[in-house]
Amino acid sequence: MKITIVGRKVNLRNNFKELAERKLSKFNRIFDEDAEATVTVTVERNRQTVEITIKQRGMIYRAEETALEMNDALDEVISALGRQIRRNKTRLERSKKVSPDIDFPDALYDEPDEEFHVVRTKSFYVKVMTPEEAILQMNMLGHEFFMFRDDASGEINVVYRRKDGDYGLLVPEGK
Repeated sequence: MKITIVGRKVNLRNNFKELAERKLSKFNRIFDEDAEATVTVTVERNRQTVEITIKQRGMIYRAEETALEMNDALDEVISALGRQIRRNKTRLERSKKVSPDIDFPDALYDEPDEEFHVVRTKSFYVKVMTPEEAILQMNMLGHEFFMFRDDASGEINVVYRRKDGDYGLLVPEGK
């Protein structure tokens, strides 16, 4: 796995980088060598946020944790990633993305497998609008996300409210 470590508003020490690489190395038996992991550390006031994104063959695992100490946030985010991987193990095996003989140590993951059930399906007309208009519509409805057809590209996009109060835009990638 290729690991990239980025510091925003902070200069990272080598011992933190080595610790992050060592903790991520326990996922090496799960991911191939072509997997890419990005560790982003952001410091704002007295909060330190560690975000880890792992990408491999179209699958994306992402976790973010905030703590007073950078090492504590790293421990929490590694644990959260482990839980995500454990929960999705059976789904990945079914889609033949991961070999079923991969050993997932139970000590790392404390949550049982869960099943997803779609309890409601809703269909609606998707209007053509700009992202700014979609954000206004989302806010008027009091929703956390809003799907619309972009007036420039004609593609289905989604705007959403981020935890920090800003907005995000999801745009489909090219084929």
